[in-house]
Amino acid sequence: MNSLRGILGSIRQADQKFDLFHEKDRIMVGISGGKDSMVLLLALAKYQQFNCANFTIVPAILDLGFPGFDASGISEYAKSLGYELKVVDSKEVYPILKKQQKDAKILPCSICSRMKKAAINKVAKDLGCNKVAFAHHGDDAVETLFMNEIFGGRIATFQPKMYLERSEIEFIRPLILVHEKEIIKCVKEENVPVFSSHCPNDGETMRKEMKDLLADIYKKYPSAKKNFFLMMENYSKEQLYYSDFYFKVERKDLSFKPVILEKDARKEHEIRAKLGIENFDEGYSRYLIYKKNKVIGVMSLIEKNEEVYLNDLELIKENSTTRKYLFTELERYYAHYKNPLTIYINKSSHDDFYKQFGYKKARKSGLFKKVK
Repeated sequence: MNSLRGILGSIRQADQKFDLFHEKDRIMVGISGGKDSMVLLLALAKYQQFNCANFTIVPAILDLGFPGFDASGISEYAKSLGYELKVVDSKEVYPILKKQQKDAKILPCSICSRMKKAAINKVAKDLGCNKVAFAHHGDDAVETLFMNEIFGGRIATFQPKMYLERSEIEFIRPLILVHEKEIIKCVKEENVPVFSSHCPNDGETMRKEMKDLLADIYKKYPSAKKNFFLMMENYSKEQLYYSDFYFKVERKDLSFKPVILEKDARKEHEIRAKLGIENFDEGYSRYLIYKKNKVIGVMSLIEKNEEVYLNDLELIKENSTTRKYLFTELERYYAHYKNPLTIYINKSSHDDFYKQFGYKKARKSGLFKKVK
């Protein structure tokens, strides 16, 4: 019981930190049969009893068509906790993965992941759920971080919660602050049944390599595990190159600085208030415009495939020459990455300026448009 009590405490801590559970939530719990998802089901069943939010649990498992799939044991355990396991027919996934595998040694995990996510979204909606709980734990998060750094060139991991606007479903990860060793201990103490993976790739994935790599690091540097967990949420100590990242306009002492840090956002709000222009829509990339070390304006835009929508490019003291340099650099930058490139510009007091660059009124949108 000690391990389960600790896991419940970690779920409570995650709920307080990341706001995971709300009144009248209907939560689909994604089950695979492995130790993580089985412990998640048990822990949420217990957490539901004393948590202040009144939520409903709906356990569900996808039958992806993998050979040997059998959910009977999982169904029995769910029933012992008072739940009916929903077995969802998604057998079309395995034949598609086999077809895409071609000469590769293992099935394509990325395609499988996308198909599973789409299936889960549909199932959650069909079951009337507004949330889906996954069993990813803290060690999974660190492994994902390392995988993205080594193979993806980015510092990123999955989030404790993520809202999908299009499907109106929120993914939550209640075990995000739980160590894997606590789950293993809980399985033994609570006699939680664990079922072998049906995935043909089991034990052959890149994640297994990351797990082995991290085990070596922890063996050599025991404090690393605790510090890696701390690192994931230690925002006050974050310091990376992007905090001083600029797009420079050569030989003009001009640059665009992405609004990333809180101090950038405060400065942007200040400038917008000074210029009397509206705030950006959500999803727009925002920039401060600098001349040497002084902010002289703001810009916001959004990219959609081969299109760029410029919402505003405003200067504190209007200068047509400076605007020309900035806009020319903007076109040059995006033309390098997108071909063909279509740029749309919102209506503004600078229509005559953009006409000089060959922009014409788009009939349907009412925006200025140019294809390069």
